[in-house]
Amino acid sequence: MPDTQFHALPDGRRIAFRHTPGAGPALVFLSGYKSDMAGGKAQALFGWAAANGRACLLLDYSGCGESSGDFAQGTLSRWRDEVLALIQAQLTGPVVLVGSSMGGWLMLLVGLALGAQDPRRLAGLIGVAAAPDFTDWGFTAAQKQALAQGETILEDNPYGPEPTPTHAAFWADGEANRLLGGEIAIGCPVRLLHGQADADVPWDVSIRLAAALRSADVQVALIKDGDHRLSREADIALLLRAVAALPTG
Repeated sequence: MPDTQFHALPDGRRIAFRHTPGAGPALVFLSGYKSDMAGGKAQALFGWAAANGRACLLLDYSGCGESSGDFAQGTLSRWRDEVLALIQAQLTGPVVLVGSSMGGWLMLLVGLALGAQDPRRLAGLIGVAAAPDFTDWGFTAAQKQALAQGETILEDNPYGPEPTPTHAAFWADGEANRLLGGEIAIGCPVRLLHGQADADVPWDVSIRLAAALRSADVQVALIKDGDHRLSREADIALLLRAVAALPTG
């Protein structure tokens, strides 16, 4: 595993990343909410890319992992722009975006931005329990009211001892970036993996996403006993097969 490097943004944020060079399309992994590039899926993808001569980029959003910044200031728009800055600085040619959970929402926003710049740059998308629009369907009416009033809400975290915060700025930005209400103008091949035992993101979100995408080359794989993380050995193997089989021409 190469050492962590840092990309400096004009406002002083230092975005941590790891990059292995190789053939394209380059793989870019986008982690979930309050996750980072040290996660199992990110590491597995990076290892597969290095072993197979494919370029791969991992990064930590500001306020997460090894990057600088305050998590409370994080928003989808802010993190989208960080991903785009890293892609511009580190990669040339087409990319495949691989997004996990919230990263699946982010991959759509990044993909739309890349496609607007140059449609040839977006070679494919792979979502793992993709969670677009979760600021809408993922909160109760009472929680939305509190967030709209500028409050931070805390929820039990099944993956660690600390509660999971949602800050008002993140929620408001998410509501402004909802995508499932209309056509999503992405035409590249898309593969969506989702566990039907996912307690965090209902699997029908991937079905709704498949219907909303403009692309005619969209496949959804449902894993009947798969949970939200899809990080078991068999789940990782399914992800890597999807990456390997994605058309690259």
